[in-house]
Amino acid sequence: MPKARLTTPMIRDEKGGDLREATWDEALDRVVNGFTAVKDELGGNGFGVFSCSKSTNEMNYAAQKFTRTVLGSNNIDSCNRT
Repeated sequence: MPKARLTTPMIRDEKGGDLREATWDEALDRVVNGFTAVKDELGGNGFGVFSCSKSTNEMNYAAQKFTRTVLGSNNIDSCNRT
C-alpha cells in the first residue's frame, strides 16, 4: 500500500514548534525570506547547489543558470566526472 502524500505545504512556526499546514503563498514567502536572509548575510557564497548527472542536459543547464543568476553563486557541482 502506498504511503500517504502531502497535499499542502507544511511549515514550522518561528519558535520551532510542530509542523502545521500552510498555504502555498505562505510557504513560498517563507522560502523567499530565508533565501533573502542568507544572501543579505553571506552573499552568493551562502549557497551551494549539487546537480545530478542522471538529469538531462537541459535540467543541469537550468540548475546552473538559477544558481549563478538568481542565487549569485558559482558554487555548483555535479557528479558528471564519474
